[in-house]
Amino acid sequence: MTEGAPLKTDPNIAAPDEFYEALVRAHDGLGAADSERLNARLILLLANQIGDDAVLHAAIRAARDSL
Repeated sequence: MTEGAPLKTDPNIAAPDEFYEALVRAHDGLGAADSERLNARLILLLANQIGDDAVLHAAIRAARDSL
């Protein structure tokens, strides 16, 4: 894994409000457990789309450090 992988942290979604709305709607009618499974599956699908180990590890670090 390469340290200092380039991680986009500036807004990079063309229509962020629409994306957020679609994400919220995807959870409509789901219980807590299914909602967590949806989030986990989405994370894995997006990670696979990114496919760059260094970027993925940098994202994990950034998310963890933000808590």
